[in-house]
Amino acid sequence: MTSDREGVIFLRALSRLLGWTYFLCWSLSFYPQPLLNWQRKSTHGLAVDFPFLNVLGFAAYSVSTGTFLYSPTIKSQYAFRHPTSPETTVRFNDFVFAVHGALLCIITYSQFWPQLWGFDVGRKQRASKFVLGIFWGSIIGVLIVIYIVRLNGHDGGYDPHGWAWIDVIYAVSYIKIVATVIKYCPQVLVNYKRKSTVGWAIGQILLDFTGGIFSILQLVIDSSMQKDWSGISGNPVKFLLGNVSIFFDIIFCVQHYILYRKARLADKDTSEDEEEEDDEEQQALLVDGESR
Repeated sequence: MTSDREGVIFLRALSRLLGWTYFLCWSLSFYPQPLLNWQRKSTHGLAVDFPFLNVLGFAAYSVSTGTFLYSPTIKSQYAFRHPTSPETTVRFNDFVFAVHGALLCIITYSQFWPQLWGFDVGRKQRASKFVLGIFWGSIIGVLIVIYIVRLNGHDGGYDPHGWAWIDVIYAVSYIKIVATVIKYCPQVLVNYKRKSTVGWAIGQILLDFTGGIFSILQLVIDSSMQKDWSGISGNPVKFLLGNVSIFFDIIFCVQHYILYRKARLADKDTSEDEEEEDDEEQQALLVDGESR
């Protein structure tokens, strides 16, 4: 009994450690791209659909994690549908991560507005019709689920039998899954067409990959402690989010370090040459000023 209790304590501590570690990795992954845009004073190389879908996805993720944590109705309905593991696997760090991510994604997307930042933005860097369709389709989809719950749910959706408010939250959480699956595709295509990853911050990908591994490990440990793997099916966003991110992170690493490595190195050399030219011009101006 003592050894079992110590094992549970260890797993709980490990789960918390993994949770905050993936939180830090994923949270830090939001900074390289806006900082790179600021450094270059340009959004060239970044697909606008990526931050646009990120705003949609993390807004939805904030709502879903927040309600699973703080809504008595949603928590009780989750417990009813998962009697063997009534406690949701959503953690406080999930909610903090979601809100923080939403704010950083808004900042990154706002950099495509020259009147706000003064950055060099491509004429065609506008959200595509397909992505706009995903955005409005997601909103309409959630509204339809709300209508069904109000129409067919028992006790206005507060009875967990049949359609209930937890189904609305699941619908909102699926928006994050859809956004995550789709958001990487435009950037992969942009890199492929340009045969370059210049303008795309690889730092965010390395942090994203690390966070995805730790996120899945935490979810597996939490479900194993409850001895019920429905903890994974009960939190599909977190599980799929980690796996999809890892898959695309590998693709981006292959593009950056293998396929388009020469383009990256050529851009680095060009930047260094430009810096040297700027230094020479400044020195020439100083010498000219002193001679006068």
